[in-house]
Amino acid sequence: MYSDQHDIKEKEIFNMKAQQILNDPFLNKGTAFTAEERAQFGLTGMLPPHVQTIDEQVKQAYAQYQSKANMLEQRIFLMSIFNENRVLFFKLFSQHVAEFMPVVYDPTIADTIENYSALYVDPQNAAFLSIDDPDSMKTTLANAADGREIKLIVVTDGEGILGIGDWGTQGVDISVGKLMVYTAAAGIDPSQVLPVVLDAGTNRESLLNDELYLGNRHERVRGDRYYNFVDQFVQTAEDLFPNMYLHFEDFGRSNAANILNKYKDQIVTFNDDIQGTGIITLAGIMGALNISGGKMTDQVYMSFGAGTAGAGITHRIFEEMLQEGLTEEQARSRFYMVDKQGLLFDDDPELTPEQKPFARKRSEFANADELTTLEAAVKAIHPTILVGTSTQPGTFTESIVKEMAAHTERPIIFPLSNPTKLAEAAAADLIKWTDGKALVATGIPAAPVEYNGVTYEIGQANNALVYPGLGLGTIASTAKVLNDEMISKAAHSLGGIVDPTEPGAAVLPPVTKLDIFSQTVANAVAQSAVDQGLNKKPIADVQKAVADMKWEPEYKAL
Repeated sequence: MYSDQHDIKEKEIFNMKAQQILNDPFLNKGTAFTAEERAQFGLTGMLPPHVQTIDEQVKQAYAQYQSKANMLEQRIFLMSIFNENRVLFFKLFSQHVAEFMPVVYDPTIADTIENYSALYVDPQNAAFLSIDDPDSMKTTLANAADGREIKLIVVTDGEGILGIGDWGTQGVDISVGKLMVYTAAAGIDPSQVLPVVLDAGTNRESLLNDELYLGNRHERVRGDRYYNFVDQFVQTAEDLFPNMYLHFEDFGRSNAANILNKYKDQIVTFNDDIQGTGIITLAGIMGALNISGGKMTDQVYMSFGAGTAGAGITHRIFEEMLQEGLTEEQARSRFYMVDKQGLLFDDDPELTPEQKPFARKRSEFANADELTTLEAAVKAIHPTILVGTSTQPGTFTESIVKEMAAHTERPIIFPLSNPTKLAEAAAADLIKWTDGKALVATGIPAAPVEYNGVTYEIGQANNALVYPGLGLGTIASTAKVLNDEMISKAAHSLGGIVDPTEPGAAVLPPVTKLDIFSQTVANAVAQSAVDQGLNKKPIADVQKAVADMKWEPEYKAL
């Protein structure tokens, strides 16, 4: 079968015109085309005469990258390479992963999303699906795939982008960026991925009034018509790409959990905001407890922010406490959720289905009516873990942090909101306010903190440490579904990596070793799938199956 497909591909390439090859990012090698290839495919004279190696191209591109004035210009430059030559882009990315991550993805991607329509130059092989034209869905997906075997889709509807909200069709950049990380971290073949945006409209007035806005210029469609649109997409994608891993990204609070719950037991699907953030936060907590020597079942957990991410993280930590031996009643007694109205109580008629299991009874508190702020809740509850997904900057104040530290020896404090301007606290302040006792992870990259002669490494609760390996392991194992057991194995594979004997040790492994840890996660996830009998195809050697899936950014002979 492979040789037949290979022969067909060779014939297709041979019949392509030179300009088509140069404009195909999956085929283009730029100045690395050999003299023989230039002669064979009609490229003679269309490129400078010197044939460069990929290493020479990488060196040249990196020098150009360094000349850019700021991170936004750097990202635009890198995107131009991405649009022209996938192999070169990922070879360059692989050599500068930690440096490029905040440029290619968060936080710089927020700037490009906000300015997507104004900066638009290329569709980046994405599929743009409109709720106003559902009949074209199959054609659109087939056109975007262009004959490629698609194994991974990242789809967004643009309503809950990062911490910056509803950006409509401009949110497609989040799908593109997420897929870049899948390839850079886990080696998923970029020719087998597809970014998709579901354009159901936008409620952002500035976009609706912007003459340059490229999406549907009407308010978001809700209700049955919206869910039918999503369902049509899922069914169509499944029909076209039967080996697909479907990753939902940055859907709004009112829809994200509903969509995940509908499909998670039917197909191989994943929601990074709900599940991925929960996995990496659990891994960070496990790393923190590895340092402090504390027990998971002794912790008192408080979430500040009860939206999609906050509820998803809370659920994941709750599930871990059950696995550690607590009953549901015992575990629930250790969880508290705080949102804009304060501590969540079960008599609140606006609670979402995801919030209800963790809302408390007013009868538990003598001063329940006063618990309308985070500070009041911290004083009343004395949490040992405080996780922020509120997108409310500076809300982990000095008085709150000191109050928390007064009642627990090693407070675990994770201000996870991003981008940088929305973080609940700065890592340096948390270390200072707790006299070096806080165990900290942030949602954005943070520099090491020098305090009283100790260098504190700050772990980044970056989902990129988890979701690429999770996807690779699931795809490599040919799993029928992605279940909680596989997700738990992913968290455990990361949580035990930190060195608790190192002064100032980070609670999570560094992004600089993203490729290594992605393999660790992939192996654990794939083994779990096989152990549970979820694999569609027989797999004798799990690690070999994972290794065989990995794509390397090297030029192949056309």
